[in-house]
Amino acid sequence: MQNFLDGLASVNGKINGVVWGVPALILLIGTGILMTVITRFFQFTRFGHMWKSTIGGLFKHKGITKSEDRHSISQFQALCTALSATIGTGNIAGVAYAITMGGPGAVFWMWIAAIVGMMTNFSENVLGIYFRRRNERGEWSGGAMYYLRDGVGNMKYGKHIGKILAVLFSIFAVIASFGIGNMGQVVSISESIAAVANAGDSKILPLIVGGVVMILAILVIIGGLRRIAETNERIVPFMAIFYIIGALVIIVMNITKVGPAFAAIFKGAFNFKSAAGGVGGAVIAQAMQWGFKRGVFSNEAGLGSSVMVHSASNVKEPVVQGLWGIFEVFADTIIVCTCTALVILTSGVVDLETGASLSGVTKLGLATEAFTKNFGTFGGIFIAVAVSLFAFTTVLGWSFYGTKAWEFLFGTRSTIVYKILFVLVILAGSTLDASLAIDLSDTFNGLMAIPNLIGVICLSGLVVKITKNYTVRKITKTAPYKEPMYSAIPEIQREQEKRKD
Repeated sequence: MQNFLDGLASVNGKINGVVWGVPALILLIGTGILMTVITRFFQFTRFGHMWKSTIGGLFKHKGITKSEDRHSISQFQALCTALSATIGTGNIAGVAYAITMGGPGAVFWMWIAAIVGMMTNFSENVLGIYFRRRNERGEWSGGAMYYLRDGVGNMKYGKHIGKILAVLFSIFAVIASFGIGNMGQVVSISESIAAVANAGDSKILPLIVGGVVMILAILVIIGGLRRIAETNERIVPFMAIFYIIGALVIIVMNITKVGPAFAAIFKGAFNFKSAAGGVGGAVIAQAMQWGFKRGVFSNEAGLGSSVMVHSASNVKEPVVQGLWGIFEVFADTIIVCTCTALVILTSGVVDLETGASLSGVTKLGLATEAFTKNFGTFGGIFIAVAVSLFAFTTVLGWSFYGTKAWEFLFGTRSTIVYKILFVLVILAGSTLDASLAIDLSDTFNGLMAIPNLIGVICLSGLVVKITKNYTVRKITKTAPYKEPMYSAIPEIQREQEKRKD
């Protein structure tokens, strides 16, 4: 068995090097830059409107928190479910890994990935709503596979290419759901609990943890999207606030070290000191690579994953759900990941020049060490609780993503097969090595991104057109009345036009 795992790790490492090589990173970040420029820096110029239309409207607009349509979920539930999949171990272990591998400068490149990623996520959601349709149960089905097949597929010479890309994306999404959304999360829960319980190399604890997570997941997943959304709506806001407050307490405790931490981030990002010695380029490239990789692993902008749940929202305007996508990336990376980074950089557990762990521990162990150094024994418990909540909700979110990708490939009625496989993998995955599970997740994340980003680029003009249509109708109100662009499907366009909200 060990020989098989070693061989798998070796093969995956070679594929990962290609998937996350320079060309792929250029495609990923380049798409975000492209969408930022052609929408005239929408995430900056319309930030106030975004805030007002999303979190700012929670207690003002009933439709944001409640859906009258039993086949859809509310906008806030869609956000919580998307955040449940993005706010996971990547926000804790992933940030620690980025710092140790790419230095403190990796944090800066995580921010850049998030800033441009906001518009990638925005574009994905706009296209997701515009090309969604109802399945045989009356539920919304949307995602990259639909705008690839029906959007790219309707372009000149794109018919067969769109279908092929849609199938590839769905296959990669199903496989990725077993990695990033399942095995990687369950192993993290098991390791965090083992650290608190001083269980060491116990073989029994992972199975117990896997069994408990599997049972809890079954109880939620069997209820479909509405139960997943309702569960995440209750857990996600609490867990995010719980973690942010804990991190802020530590940051305030180490307030005198915040300045040096930020200095280390900016120095590491551009490597001012090493540049004069001729090795700056390589070090900067390493910081960029790990910052971009961990940033995408955390917020998933460009993967086309969260658009599947955003497409199930009761929203009428594609751009409105796009605004939620901007907030999603902002909350995940700019807020939560930054909190983790500052805790690690101000706690004296890493070298501020190189990001190297002073004790030798990395990933989740390093984050745990930082919290324990400030909170004592409670720090380990705090991280164990945070990781368990983050990881469990990620499992729920990705179970839906995998279900929708499976539905596209094999039909709605066959999704029960996927759900059975998914919960069985929870138990099997609990005994795997965390490094291998995360590395496999990395690979399939990258593979998902390629067809999705091709679709976003090909349909970028349509995103701009829909955005301008919304802007002149709802924001500036300076142009003559325009017919709203709700859907590419005529019957759904007419259905949405009849809505009074």
